[in-house]
Amino acid sequence: MDRLTRAFAEIAIDVGPLRRHRDFRLLFIGQAVTFLGSMITYVALPFQAYQLTGSSLVVGALGVAEFAPLILMALVGGALADATDRRRMVQLTELGFAGASAALVANALMDSPQVWVLFACSIVMAALDGLQRPSLDGLVPRLVERNELPAAGALSSFRMTIGMVAGPAIGGVLIATIGLPLTYGLDVATFLFSLAMLRLMRAVPPPPGAEAPSLRRIMEGVRYARSRPDLLGTYIVDIVAMFFGMPMALFPAIAEGFGGAGALGLLYAAPSVGSLIATVSSGWTAKVRRHGRAICLAAAGWGAAIVAFGLADNLWVALVFLAVAGGADMISGLFRSVMWNSTIPDELRGRLAGIEQVSYSTGPLLGNVESGVAASLIGVRGAVVSGGLLCVVGVAITAMALPVFWRYRSEPRIRS
Repeated sequence: MDRLTRAFAEIAIDVGPLRRHRDFRLLFIGQAVTFLGSMITYVALPFQAYQLTGSSLVVGALGVAEFAPLILMALVGGALADATDRRRMVQLTELGFAGASAALVANALMDSPQVWVLFACSIVMAALDGLQRPSLDGLVPRLVERNELPAAGALSSFRMTIGMVAGPAIGGVLIATIGLPLTYGLDVATFLFSLAMLRLMRAVPPPPGAEAPSLRRIMEGVRYARSRPDLLGTYIVDIVAMFFGMPMALFPAIAEGFGGAGALGLLYAAPSVGSLIATVSSGWTAKVRRHGRAICLAAAGWGAAIVAFGLADNLWVALVFLAVAGGADMISGLFRSVMWNSTIPDELRGRLAGIEQVSYSTGPLLGNVESGVAASLIGVRGAVVSGGLLCVVGVAITAMALPVFWRYRSEPRIRS
């Protein structure tokens, strides 16, 4: 029994940062609640758009409308994160999110809700996300010790994965039972809760000598990223994996072969289930020092699992491989996060977090476009399988082209 207990402790997620650091605990709790609310709205917005228009094209246009403000504001948000109190930036953007959700409540209460309001709120929320994410990501290394970054990253990923699994399911139930106005209202309440948690935290001032945000400051971050082949490797591998191996746009067509709408929900949920399993068993990652190699192998594992998913003729086999893909993607993400947080100087961390957000936001969107085009040329199965294979090849080429990234080795860490 003692041996079993020790083995479990070795792989179980390390919750030590939550016990040891009050401000990290407050941030974790507040963001867990508000992210759950955001995932509820993530379901409610497209549902209302389709309810009002009956058009899948309009629903898709919501995502397209969000792309430009997210990318632009991520770079601006990175510069702001390096020049201002990061906690205050998160507070201000949470307040903006609450206002946008309140506008959705007011619109849903109208006799004739307006579609343009949905687009306006989507654009505002995307811009706020771009402004907030660099400060939010840059907060964590200021709240925990350096050797605790792998555990803190796993806990943050766990928080988000729980929201991604539970939020859409809860959102669907709420829409069906209490209606859209109260569903949006719940999201407003989650932002207010997060604001209360942030208020209890201590201030996190910018590094000494921080300059005001400017285009020059943004370009300093870009030049720094270009000077670090190991960082470039993390960005390129993520974009390659998501561009070639992201088949979610094909899930509706794939679901038809597995029984329809019921299968579609399972297909969307399976990668998040794999991510959840990977995070709760992430204790072993603290012992890994060859982070570049781990990122490449995990990203290649994502591609290989997508190939197997594309070849599966049985729904449950397909779901297993999607879960494996989600777990591999999460492992890659954990090691990317540790590399970013442990090697980027604090005075540049916000701007680099903005660049990171651009990289992991661009890949999935362009990947959905790529898979749709490929499916029109070589069929759905061909698009999925070829995309997975190209992901593996792309990761291998990146590793060969950037040997500094492949050989990257972290300093020893002590798990306490």
